[in-house]
Amino acid sequence: MCPDLRDPRLILLALATALLVATFGAPTMRVTRPGYDILAIIDITGSMNVRDYAAGGKPISRLEKAKAALRDLIVALPCPSRVALGVFTERRPFLLFEPIDACAEFSPLEAAIAAIDWRMAWEGDSRISAGLFRAVDMARELRADLLFFTDGQEAPPLPASGGPVFDGRAGETRGLIVGTGGYELSPIPKFDDRGREVGFVAIEDVPHESRFGLPPKGAERREGFNERNAPFGATAAVGVEHLSSVKEEYLRSLSERTGLGYFHLDDKASLPEAYRGVATERARDGALDLRPYLGGLSAACLLAAYSVRPLSDRFARKGRSTRSASK
Repeated sequence: MCPDLRDPRLILLALATALLVATFGAPTMRVTRPGYDILAIIDITGSMNVRDYAAGGKPISRLEKAKAALRDLIVALPCPSRVALGVFTERRPFLLFEPIDACAEFSPLEAAIAAIDWRMAWEGDSRISAGLFRAVDMARELRADLLFFTDGQEAPPLPASGGPVFDGRAGETRGLIVGTGGYELSPIPKFDDRGREVGFVAIEDVPHESRFGLPPKGAERREGFNERNAPFGATAAVGVEHLSSVKEEYLRSLSERTGLGYFHLDDKASLPEAYRGVATERARDGALDLRPYLGGLSAACLLAAYSVRPLSDRFARKGRSTRSASK
């Protein structure tokens, strides 16, 4: 008995078989896609250990939040995109590796981000503006956008005359300064020489004023002021430098000077969306793997083949019952 070649089930089974065979020899298709190049620099100075974020009902540090946000951003990037990674402490960023394919090399990239730790810092100072300006230069040399994760806390504080001058062209390098941390002042964890947490930074542990350069206005009214021998006064300034919050106003000023965008890292806004708003889109040649599409179509045909007969029988029974009721 010859099979009915017009049987929809037979046609669907044949099509599913042909598509399945095609998946084993399907070539990749060359396509042009938009991609991005990113240099991500993460601040690993002491204030980034402040735990003013939460995940899973538990407090986490600013550093952990920044790492998680960067990972999620990379997951959201289109392929092919490339990411370079670096860390910042003291006054300069340090490049861990140059841009690599964020899709093909996602596993080592994810592992490198997870391994970033405050113990990698080579100095305890945190000269944010100097580090940011050097990171801008680094991103320009790599022809990449810049993501600079920091809470903006300068340690020691900037002198009264201000920080270093940005001598680049504002807007030449695109990207975001990602303000990290809460708006309320929080204690900074303190660690001993073996990296064990031993409490919080105390008011006497940090300088609350820079005494480099010229004294601030009004210094002449301070106790013990002497224009030659004590231009800053005779007693040490006391402030809140032992506590920390995101220095948003300061970071916004750096954003204006460099031409970078500003984004505050929290759970209410999307970092990938904010980045796409300032990103440099680059047309890239990529390979489109046709196998998942062919395999999906094959599975759909197979599912339809075994759904045709039950559905047709059901409609036939319904039609017969309708005719019988009409008689």
